[in-house]
Amino acid sequence: MARVVLEGSDIVVRLSWFEKLAARRRGVRVPVSALRAVSVQPDWWRALRGVAGEGAWIPARRCVGIRRLRDGRDFVAIRAGRPVLCVELRRRAPFGRLAVSDPHPEEAMRALQPLVPRDRLS
Repeated sequence: MARVVLEGSDIVVRLSWFEKLAARRRGVRVPVSALRAVSVQPDWWRALRGVAGEGAWIPARRCVGIRRLRDGRDFVAIRAGRPVLCVELRRRAPFGRLAVSDPHPEEAMRALQPLVPRDRLS
């Protein structure tokens, strides 16, 4: 199961071997300076935006990969029936949102919350 962790000045999404294979990437790394907001979404399906791009999409079970939006992309690693950690990123980041079914989403949110800028612009 994917996890969101802080490594130095980066937010890192660590993926399981299946998720790495499905997403066709080892993980995701974005600078903390790109952080805009963080929340936990109890309903997994509400965290999905846009349309499926590259990745694996098993309806009502699992979504792993990139979702395409009109003005950008999101990275998701979501399992149905689990809460989702949503990390909103600034426009200059490679993704608009990281949506991850972290095994401990509240704990991950508490680690990121102090790093959210007060201005919340961009």
